[in-house]
Amino acid sequence: MSLFRLDASIFPAASAGAEIADTAEAEWAAARPGLPSVRRHLGTDPLPSDAWALATAAAGTPESDRTHAQRDAYALAVSLADELRGAEAVILAVPLYNFGVSQHFKAWVDLVIAAAGPTTPLLKGIPTLLVTTLGGGYGPGTPREGWDHSTPYLKRILADVWEAELVHVQRELTLAATTPALAALREPAAALHARALTDAREAGRTLVRP
Repeated sequence: MSLFRLDASIFPAASAGAEIADTAEAEWAAARPGLPSVRRHLGTDPLPSDAWALATAAAGTPESDRTHAQRDAYALAVSLADELRGAEAVILAVPLYNFGVSQHFKAWVDLVIAAAGPTTPLLKGIPTLLVTTLGGGYGPGTPREGWDHSTPYLKRILADVWEAELVHVQRELTLAATTPALAALREPAAALHARALTDAREAGRTLVRP
């Protein structure tokens, strides 16, 4: 058994989510010394843009009638689903882009579903940490309250479809330190940063089963 970790930032060197995921993973690794972790980074190793359509078509086509491209795409989808099936614990670091889920993360979800089926509880009983990072503020009372169309979708897939034992750590205002228009929010942004790291340490411990 292993830890499966997925990152989705298109700017890996500056990823706010990676820092939080690293913190949680360190807690898991300390309690599971010597056990492997499996990593997939959709920002540095994106999935083929046509793979989902090909894998979906393959799933409804007898194997002998599949094209070479369909076979390759379906094999990729199966490998992605198997990475989840083999996990003892899961960490996913997913940033908010343009108020929603990025296309490369959505492609990953769709490929997993193409192989596993739309209702298969792939993560049933598996402790799973979802790390979400948002450049601005989207909480109650903010000008963009309700504009975060990513987090509800992520929770629906992970908790309701795949039935993960989900823990969510979120950090907002990640752009405050570098964006002049958000300069007045730097103090609360720093507090949110510190709280996210504290929550990540606790979440990392919850990933470990006795």
